[in-house]
Amino acid sequence: MTSRRRITFALVGLIVLVLAGWLIRDLSTGSGSPAPTTSSSAASAGAVPGASSGLPVKALSTLPKEAAATWKLIQQGGPYPYPKNDGVVFHNNGNVLPRNKDGYYHEYTVDTPGAKNRATRRLITGSQRELYYTDDHYDSFVVVDPTK
Repeated sequence: MTSRRRITFALVGLIVLVLAGWLIRDLSTGSGSPAPTTSSSAASAGAVPGASSGLPVKALSTLPKEAAATWKLIQQGGPYPYPKNDGVVFHNNGNVLPRNKDGYYHEYTVDTPGAKNRATRRLITGSQRELYYTDDHYDSFVVVDPTK
């Protein structure tokens, strides 16, 4: 085997190793980006869970008052106005929220005055205490700060 051929094989092998390492890292974090880290200063400052997603953060008090009522029901464990639909797994099919394993998110209906059905407003909870709100049936979300 010539030295040129050995160098070519070595370069191809190196590329395969780099790609394999990248794929393993990607699968272990569940997304194409590195897992978010939380600095101790951010945690001690009371950072809003989910704020690292890059989505806008809004205070619960700025959302429709029905969102606060739904949040209260979530904290109490119900009863919910739509027991077959509230508290069920939200699958995040559009990947608008950060990617996580199925079962990580749960959805709850936020009443819409005058609507004859569940309408489009929802609160979504994450397993790490995240709270998200959508008023357009999952097309867009904001991170909710329930302390404000």
